[in-house]
Amino acid sequence: MTTIEEAKNKRRQSRQLIFRKMLPWLLVLPILLISITVMIGPAISSFYYAMTDWSGFGAAKFIGLENFRLLLEDSSYKEALLHNLLWLIYVTTIPIAIALVVASLLAPLRRFGMFFRTAFFIPYVLASVVISNVWRNLLSPTKGIGALLAKVGVPGLDQAYLGNPKTSLFAIFFIDNWHWWGFLMILFLAAMQNISPDLYEAARIEGANRWHEFRYITIPGIRPTLFLMLLMTSIWSFLVFDYVWILTQGGPAGGSEVLGTLLFKNAFFNFEAGYAAAIGLTMSFYGGIFILLFILGRRRGWDI
Repeated sequence: MTTIEEAKNKRRQSRQLIFRKMLPWLLVLPILLISITVMIGPAISSFYYAMTDWSGFGAAKFIGLENFRLLLEDSSYKEALLHNLLWLIYVTTIPIAIALVVASLLAPLRRFGMFFRTAFFIPYVLASVVISNVWRNLLSPTKGIGALLAKVGVPGLDQAYLGNPKTSLFAIFFIDNWHWWGFLMILFLAAMQNISPDLYEAARIEGANRWHEFRYITIPGIRPTLFLMLLMTSIWSFLVFDYVWILTQGGPAGGSEVLGTLLFKNAFFNFEAGYAAAIGLTMSFYGGIFILLFILGRRRGWDI
């Protein structure tokens, strides 16, 4: 009887062990199925349609790599890619630098600290449509800040920044940066507050100044957060769309055209959905390059 009971207990324990191992997978299964349906399915179909001549309606005609060959010859695509690369340079330098400096200044602040954090973070939670319309009026050459300054004797700033092909992209970036750097600042500030104050105290005893503290303690202390946001910002720089579309729709004369707006126009204005799918795949490819660099850095033991 003892042997039979032991065998039953072992079977019971075995079933419980299997159940414990299977339970997490069963709980994750619904989300996994949704991801497969919503993400993987469209991703696979994008590969197919990128190799077709398709208007978005009816049957698609398979043409192989013809769309990608056309991309190499498309001057609009090259110009949009250049603008995305410029955007990449902007977003990985200016907003991150501003966020780091402001976060380092707010980290030791005790009084009014929450007020400043909230004030700097509020632009991030505002709708892009609201922000775009506010800044469109502020940058207006007839009723904006430049026009008001011209009336009081400060000429030269009453320019149509969004209406000039040479300045439209920079103007949009300025607006996007205004809403974006506060979010980065909050993340950096949270990471800085996890750094032990003893490190700063020891550095001051050794005669370190604020710059030495920032360089040798703050930056290494927030390196994982900093590199993660550099990675995400780099990926998002190839997905930029909303502010460009709301403010200029890629104009004037293609001065602010980016890959996102070019894809949208080809898909819904020119009814070249197959060509738009090819543009979308290249956008994913550029973002994947940064993910690959991040993975390689982690494998080499970088503290990122």
